[in-house]
Amino acid sequence: MGDLEEISQHFQNKLSSIHLMLDLSATDFPKQKIKKLGEEILELQIILEEFEKCVDHQKVQLQQLKELEKLIQNDLEGVQHMKDNIPAHIPKKTSPVKENKDAANQNTATDVQPAQAENVKKTKRGFVREMHYITSQEYESIPQYMKGRVSYEQLNTVVESINTAIRAKYKILSQPMKALNIHARNLQQRFKNQESKDTKGQFFVVEDDILEFTQMKVDKRFQGILNMLRHCQRLREIRGGGVVRYTLN
Repeated sequence: MGDLEEISQHFQNKLSSIHLMLDLSATDFPKQKIKKLGEEILELQIILEEFEKCVDHQKVQLQQLKELEKLIQNDLEGVQHMKDNIPAHIPKKTSPVKENKDAANQNTATDVQPAQAENVKKTKRGFVREMHYITSQEYESIPQYMKGRVSYEQLNTVVESINTAIRAKYKILSQPMKALNIHARNLQQRFKNQESKDTKGQFFVVEDDILEFTQMKVDKRFQGILNMLRHCQRLREIRGGGVVRYTLN
């Protein structure tokens, strides 16, 4: 922009000089002055050519900036769309503080005393396994007749509901009877009655658990989604005693 201003100022100075010479044309103009006027006009022509080049260059730069602005705007819209549509099942970033604590725990693992070892055993007993979310590749591998109109997000919403039921069920099972209210005691007893030799060491839920701990309806659509989860090898059925147990693989 500075180059254009300098050329414009120089152009104005030359015009003023030529106007002054033309104003004096009423008198006899010496040849030397005529020659000088010709040189001024020639120089003015050169300046005009340089001016045109600068204008053309600025036009190209302006067009490039407009195209760049458009690309940036498209990128911003894409990022905003991803931000507004982040699936609820995406794992959250682990806190650096937690990572540091985990590293510290690993460094001191060899110094665990007998009392601490007992606490570790208790922690393992309280471990609850959950169903892994369906990946986009797995979703695409499901036959269309099986998927129907169930979207990828809806499928993983059911996975989260099943995990919610599993966490709630095994939290009750892990607590002593005296710490539970009457309703929770009845649930705990029902959970134990539903166990069998085939479910030993397995994590499972039944339809009553889904109704108890989630807002999900156990209907024909739900059964179809269970078929999809079986197809993706997330669960299997264990039947017996009139109970259908949905067991995690």
